Amino acid sequence: MPIGEDWHQYDRYLVVVAHPDDAEFSSAGTIAVLTALGKHVVIAQVTSGDKGTADFMTPTGQMITTREAEEIEAARRLGVTEVDFLHQTDGELMPDLKLRGAVVASVRRHKPDVIITHDPFRPYAFHPDHRAVGFAAHDAAYPSARDPHAFPEQTAQGLEPHKTGEVWYFNAEHPDLIVDISSTMETKIDALRAHFSQVGDRDEVWDRVRDRARELAANEPFEFAEAYKVVQIRR
Repeated sequence: MPIGEDWHQYDRYLVVVAHPDDAEFSSAGTIAVLTALGKHVVIAQVTSGDKGTADFMTPTGQMITTREAEEIEAARRLGVTEVDFLHQTDGELMPDLKLRGAVVASVRRHKPDVIITHDPFRPYAFHPDHRAVGFAAHDAAYPSARDPHAFPEQTAQGLEPHKTGEVWYFNAEHPDLIVDISSTMETKIDALRAHFSQVGDRDEVWDRVRDRARELAANEPFEFAEAYKVVQIRR
C-alpha cells in the first residue's frame, strides 16, 4: 500500500493479540498515532499472560492480575481507553472454533473497520499462540463475524454481525504499509515500560526496539516505522 495521508482513513480499529505486550512491541507507535488523530482503538487481549514468568513458584492467578494491570496502564499511555480481555489460557491456544468464537464476539462488540493482528502466514512464526490468534482473527474477519449463521448464540445475546474492511498483519514477511511512528516512538517505549514484569527497565531493550523501528523505516523519509501486510475484505 502506498504511503500517504489516507492510510488512517478508517475510524475504528481492533488490535487482536495473544499476550500482554504483543500490541506494544508490534504496533504501539501506530496505535498512538491513531488515538492522537481521534480514532477509536480497542485492544482485544486474548490471553492474560498466565505463564509469563520464569519463576515456577509464581501462581498463575498472580500473573494474570499483574499482567492485566500492566496492559491497562500501557494502553492508557497510548490513549486507548478499553482493553477487551478474552481470558483464554496462555500457551494453550489452538486455531479452533472456541478461539474463533471468542474473537468473533470481540469483533461484533467493537465493530472495527480494521483488525490489526499477528501474521500467521509468516514463515517461521515460532510462537503457537501468535499463529493461533492470527488465524482466528483472519477467520473471524471473514466470513465468521459478518455471517449471521455463524455463532448464532451471539446474535441471540445482541451481538450483531459485522463486516470488517481490512486486516493489517504485523511482523509480516512482505509488508506493504509502512507507518511513520517518528512522532510516537518514545510513547511506544513508555508503553513498553509499563510491562515491567516482562521487560524491566533495561536500556538494551529500548535500543533494540528503536533499532528495529529504524530498520522498518529504511529507504523512507522518516526515522522510525512499524510495518504491516494489508488485506482488504470488502468488495
